[in-house]
Amino acid sequence: MSNEVRAKKHLGQHFLKDENIAQEIVKSLKHTSLYKKVLEVGPGMGVLTKYLITEPSYETHIIDIDWDSIAYLKKHYPILENRIIEGDFLKLDFNNLYNNEPFAVIGNFPYNISTEILFKVLDHKNQVPEVVGMFQKEVAERIASKPRNKTYGITSVLLQAFYNIEYLFTVNETVFDPPPRVKSAVIRLTRNDVQQLDCNEKLFKQVVKAGFNQRRKTLRNSIKAFKLKPEFLDHKYLTQRAEELSVADFVALTNMVEV
Repeated sequence: MSNEVRAKKHLGQHFLKDENIAQEIVKSLKHTSLYKKVLEVGPGMGVLTKYLITEPSYETHIIDIDWDSIAYLKKHYPILENRIIEGDFLKLDFNNLYNNEPFAVIGNFPYNISTEILFKVLDHKNQVPEVVGMFQKEVAERIASKPRNKTYGITSVLLQAFYNIEYLFTVNETVFDPPPRVKSAVIRLTRNDVQQLDCNEKLFKQVVKAGFNQRRKTLRNSIKAFKLKPEFLDHKYLTQRAEELSVADFVALTNMVEV
């Protein structure tokens, strides 16, 4: 079995074969003045890589957990010889890799860990000013969703607290090998100006998760495990459901909780 055939089996990932879409994804990195390095996650056969390495404004690095993909890329893109990381993105030490320098993340992300990839980025939000990625369409919609939508949820709030998120375009399943059973979409995350939330951030996450874990209930019921300060026992937020609150509203709600 050739390296190429084995690489296609990599983690069940669906590999993009449409060159025009690949170029559009690479062109979606818009804030290149903010970083000099770009890290591609799960490059597979290099459909994005071939365009990333031609960009003069940044240096491309790649990370993949699959040895066969790594071997294939080393053979076909020798310029990457010293910029290839064989390993798990979710376990990667960003500070050690880039010495605290900013970098962007891009990729046709493996769908089974795509949300985890973004939460890893969120943990290092001040080092990652931009992310462009391919996701399962319903996941992309959830990440980019605004309040008062059924797709708006925990992921939406936690990521939008620190990133502006744009749904760029939908991608048909026929442009992948093998074709997935679902449509895909490309989104862009751009770091906003919020350095820290105006509340206890650990408590913020807990309140957001509690609110959406029982999203059909009003917040009075879904966050009843938290003790509210007496002056907020009749606040209007308590009569609403979690999907009705913006990031700013959740910050305000968090400040109503006794620590």
